[in-house]
Amino acid sequence: MKVLLVGAGGQVGAEVAALAGPGFRVLALARGQLDLCDPAAVELELRRTDADVVVNCAAYTAVDRAEEEPALAQRVNADAVRLLGERCASRGLPLVHLSTDYVFDGAGVRAYREQDPAHPLGVYGSTKLAGEEALRAATAQHVILRISWVFGRLGRSFVDAILRQARQRAELAVVDDQVGAPAPAVAVALAVKRIATVVAGARPPVDAWGTFHFSTTPALSWHGFAKAIVAEAVAAGLLRRPPRVRPIASAEWPTPAPRPRNSRLDASKLRRVYGIAAPEWRGHLASYLGSLADREGVPNRSAT
Repeated sequence: MKVLLVGAGGQVGAEVAALAGPGFRVLALARGQLDLCDPAAVELELRRTDADVVVNCAAYTAVDRAEEEPALAQRVNADAVRLLGERCASRGLPLVHLSTDYVFDGAGVRAYREQDPAHPLGVYGSTKLAGEEALRAATAQHVILRISWVFGRLGRSFVDAILRQARQRAELAVVDDQVGAPAPAVAVALAVKRIATVVAGARPPVDAWGTFHFSTTPALSWHGFAKAIVAEAVAAGLLRRPPRVRPIASAEWPTPAPRPRNSRLDASKLRRVYGIAAPEWRGHLASYLGSLADREGVPNRSAT
């Protein structure tokens, strides 16, 4: 199976590219290697690679900056997705596309299901929702996978920010009234590979198409996640003196773009259709921080 992967420089894209091997050949394109808003360039790449399936991990993800750059966010998150969907439809290619929990306002009290009404709070969520709607209109052969709270090995996530601050401060103040489930990029990538393999098959089941939610267990607040990060960092030898992690309300940490209070996603449909169970994120966090410790040459790692 040949996969055309766009957005290979992102957290999930990098992990999808790393899964390449026998039976899963990946042409990975990072930002700057393909203009997704150029119809001729997209068509040429699809023809050149002769892919069996396209995976789109490209996105404008700067949530706060999107409030100042709505046109750019719209171009990347919606216009480019529409064009890619149309070009894939013209060639009969399935398209797997990543979306976000930010399409919801977070006012719900339970984990969101795929059919729940979307109501984004800011530009980022609005443009991602516009991308979903454009893709649905462009081709029936699509899978939209919504994810949240991604962390991975590229050093750009909440995990890395907390570790960096924990090394500099005696106390961290972290929001405790926003809840969700951390998504290890490698676990998302494995789900993407499974989905791509199914939809690129000779006869994918009818219910393989549409929108799905990816989630992990257990759900918790950003404050709870920060405490887990600090504890695992101590265990890995990355921190000698752990800071106090103090819970605060969202009102005490204002941001240009509002965040959903509830980012929990119900992943039961993904398990039912694709057999992908919600993984436990703690092991992935320990593995990631352990790899950082090994990279930094933390002594006596085996004794921690």
